[in-house]
Amino acid sequence: MSRDLILNRIYDALGRSPQVAPPASPTLPPAVPTDPLKAQTTSALVDLLTDRLVDYNATVTHATSDTVGKEVAELLGDAHSVVIPHDLPSDWTAASQAQFHVDSADEPLSVDQLDTVDAVVTGSTVSIADTGTICLAGATTGRRAITLVPDHHVVVVRLSDVVESVPQAVETLIERELDTAVQTWVSGPSATVDIELERVKGVHGPRTLNVVLLED
Repeated sequence: MSRDLILNRIYDALGRSPQVAPPASPTLPPAVPTDPLKAQTTSALVDLLTDRLVDYNATVTHATSDTVGKEVAELLGDAHSVVIPHDLPSDWTAASQAQFHVDSADEPLSVDQLDTVDAVVTGSTVSIADTGTICLAGATTGRRAITLVPDHHVVVVRLSDVVESVPQAVETLIERELDTAVQTWVSGPSATVDIELERVKGVHGPRTLNVVLLED
């Protein structure tokens, strides 16, 4: 004899209605944890990065593979001598009439030589939208000295290299095996404040930073 039949007979004897079992709760799929580092859309990330960089007094322009050379040339303006890493794509500087000095780990320019150039052009590794930070490490970014001594830095940032947060940037460096490489993290032009709270530019690096966002 089933349990339900026995219970129903008891309810009949007591003059009560049979107990109706509550409907079973619907089976829901297991919750998928929200990834706190999930990136926004590329457009939203670029807008956020641009907002941060402009707030830091950097200039931001956009370019495609067809226009990046012209854009870099315009940003270099009247610069006569420019240092570049040895592996910088040649089309990035092809439109400029400046004299380019190639720097590499095997044939590094001296600090005195770097002090005489007008500008530097480099690529970048990964950029953080949330903080407006550009990380230089590995290919196309050159040695640290070439981005710290010249007073004017033009840096090309590929849109595919823009991430949302610092942890994502670190993850990118690890994936590219650059986490132990020499790195320079740039958030706007160099600026500091003296003891009288006066803002001073160019103390620890370039006082002018031009960022070219390259569609790729």
